Amino acid sequence: MTDEAGPWLVVGLGNPGREYAGNRHNVGFMVADLLAARVGGRFGRHKRAVAEVTEGRLGFGGPKLVLAKPLTYMNLSGGPVAGLAQFHKVPPGRVIAVHDELDIEYGQVRVKCGGGEGGHNGLRSMSKSLGTKDYVRVRFGIGRPPGRQDPADYVLSDFSAAERKELEFLVDRAADVVESVVTRGVEPTQNLYHGA
Repeated sequence: MTDEAGPWLVVGLGNPGREYAGNRHNVGFMVADLLAARVGGRFGRHKRAVAEVTEGRLGFGGPKLVLAKPLTYMNLSGGPVAGLAQFHKVPPGRVIAVHDELDIEYGQVRVKCGGGEGGHNGLRSMSKSLGTKDYVRVRFGIGRPPGRQDPADYVLSDFSAAERKELEFLVDRAADVVESVVTRGVEPTQNLYHGA
């Protein structure tokens, strides 16, 4: 795939603020930070959208990435995403949302294009603001809460000590999945990573 169709917009979903930094809900920010490090970029406030943004290329002369972390809370992520997509002329099919996913067990990373939001407020906001559900999702499994814990409390709690032992590896894997989507496409990436 060449860069002829323009850049990709990769959005890490999360909540701004230090108190949320280690939350399960903020794993999208963690993946965005790693991707920024890989392309040698540093996040800075965007002049038009309520988001931190950096740009870079995958490899020498590779596809251009616009990496973003919305600075609104999760349920309002769509506005900044739509603003960035418009500003950088990125069609929905080249927008990748990286987010936590309750319906996938911890340790699994999945990718799909389109479909429902599964109750995820960040995705719901994105679909509404973009006017379509046809964007790519890189879904980072966090599993269901234990016992009777409220899912809303669960996603806003930090990863457990046991989970943190694997977290760096899994964030790295999710970043690999994003790069694979950009360079290979969704279906080849599913074939490559969904069996693992």
